[in-house]
Amino acid sequence: MSAPRPTVGAMTTDRALPAWIDRVGVFDLETTGVDVAGDRVVTAYIGVLDREGRELASRSWLADPGVPIPEGASAIHGITTDHARRHGAPAAVVVAEVTRALRALLGQGVPIVAYNASYDFSLLAHEARRYAVEPLDAPSPVIDPLVIDKAYDRYRPGKRTLEVVAAHYEVVLDAAHEASADAIAAGRVAQALARRFTLPDSAAELHTRQIGWARAQAESLTEYFIRIGRLEPEQTLDGAWPVR
Repeated sequence: MSAPRPTVGAMTTDRALPAWIDRVGVFDLETTGVDVAGDRVVTAYIGVLDREGRELASRSWLADPGVPIPEGASAIHGITTDHARRHGAPAAVVVAEVTRALRALLGQGVPIVAYNASYDFSLLAHEARRYAVEPLDAPSPVIDPLVIDKAYDRYRPGKRTLEVVAAHYEVVLDAAHEASADAIAAGRVAQALARRFTLPDSAAELHTRQIGWARAQAESLTEYFIRIGRLEPEQTLDGAWPVR
């Protein structure tokens, strides 16, 4: 599936905005590490934003992941092993409640925004299987500002972290790596993208297009990593989205 033609700086009118912008769910996890199969949930946040990015509803969770939280991860999100053990709910309970809340929103047709969605949804699915919770194997519709930004503004130089991309679209992110702050900022970036570019009218169509964009982006990055020696020629990056 081909990427859209970049239209940097072109603004849509309110009448051209897709309907999904009016109400979006937002989701983020902070975890013990970056391995989606082996690492664990530490904090989670799910919220709902209106078309202006205002919070309509929200819920946060703190889990005892059942394993030590590495110092490097604690330095990023601020949760230590001791704090999680003292104040966190059992991981199985948190994973079940987060999965249930996401399934309920998706069941209502509310799209879920998650920045680098294949990380959060993949890790949550592995956690669900770990605790015998029915996983969200194919959540839809999902909106991933990282995938969309790369598709519509492919050649913009610089990093594509949430902090950098939020600043580019003039979205405030005051407490990076705090689940609620990251989730809300991601939702507002998605809405900013809808105002900047002509995105598909429906969240379902956007979801489908992101599957192809994510695959193409992974293939391009694989080629680059092989060229600079970061990957061996037989290695590939997994471009499955939103769950890998």
